[in-house]
Amino acid sequence: MSFEWHPELSVIVPVLNESAALLPFLAGLARQEEVRFEVILSDGGSEDGSVPLAESLANRLPFPLGVLSGPRGRAGQLNRGAARARAPKLLFLHCDCELSDPLALRNALDALSTAQARGDRVAGRFRLEFDVPGPVPLPYRYYGAKATLDRPGCTHGDQGFLMSAELFRELGPFDESLPIMEDTFLAERLRRTGRWLLFPGTLKTSPRRFLSEGLLPRQTLNAMISCLAAIGRLELIEELKGCYRSQHAAHRLELAPFHRTVRAWIDRLPARERRAFWLETGNFVRLNAWQIPFFLDVVLETARPGAGGTFLKLHDRVLARLLDTGLADRLAARLVRVWFWAACKNQERQTHNGR
Repeated sequence: MSFEWHPELSVIVPVLNESAALLPFLAGLARQEEVRFEVILSDGGSEDGSVPLAESLANRLPFPLGVLSGPRGRAGQLNRGAARARAPKLLFLHCDCELSDPLALRNALDALSTAQARGDRVAGRFRLEFDVPGPVPLPYRYYGAKATLDRPGCTHGDQGFLMSAELFRELGPFDESLPIMEDTFLAERLRRTGRWLLFPGTLKTSPRRFLSEGLLPRQTLNAMISCLAAIGRLELIEELKGCYRSQHAAHRLELAPFHRTVRAWIDRLPARERRAFWLETGNFVRLNAWQIPFFLDVVLETARPGAGGTFLKLHDRVLARLLDTGLADRLAARLVRVWFWAACKNQERQTHNGR
């Protein structure tokens, strides 16, 4: 079979022990129409036969498939894939997802080109839907609705990132010093200088990390990392890297190692800097208080894609202004501090009881 040697799109996929997901993922991409693309699988040391499986499938696919191998780490894998890409447009995609619309890629590329023609500094992402049997549980409905919002912290790699190769060279690379959320950090770099499109297509994704690690522990860790990044405590994020477990070995996420590391780091701070740290944390929490009214909108099914509903509008018009005070930051800081120390004490008791 002959291929177009100049694809318009390079699909870059980080892989680590994905042998069970590879075949359905590639079969789903094969159903995409009216688009010339290549797929680059960037492996991070799979031990389950992912690489030979991908290589055996290459000649049976209607698009070129390349496989790279290198050290483990999603940011590095994405960067290596981007370096190998030949197309002027890049789509960073996860292996546990599916585009149900056969024209999803075509429509997304056209929408991106239209925005670029206006001179916009822009990238795009898809709507998100969790692939679960039966009615979608409320937490997954909330995360899917939140992913449509154009607000800091709402754009993540499981939505797929589509952008020009030129823009990626300006924004990137993905930060390889981060243990997780390298995609979110790249998204925020663009949000500060450009904008994100929301494509009409929907990306179905697996909730496997939430299911294996636990929904609450995973979201707690994400919130901790987001907060530390927002307040510029990157040295602490670096210390947390050693606590993080890779996807292929994931089972229920234990937060105790993260809490111990953060607590030890805080204890080493001089008193004045420690107070500043908690105040900065309180400011971050206060700025994210909008998520509570937005959650109510999702519960009451009044949230519109990309806009929220009545409660979020009320927050933005009234509550956000009322809360924009140093007192609100200090109160939020106190609440977070109480929660953190209570969590540490609870984990100490569980460890002492031999959990």
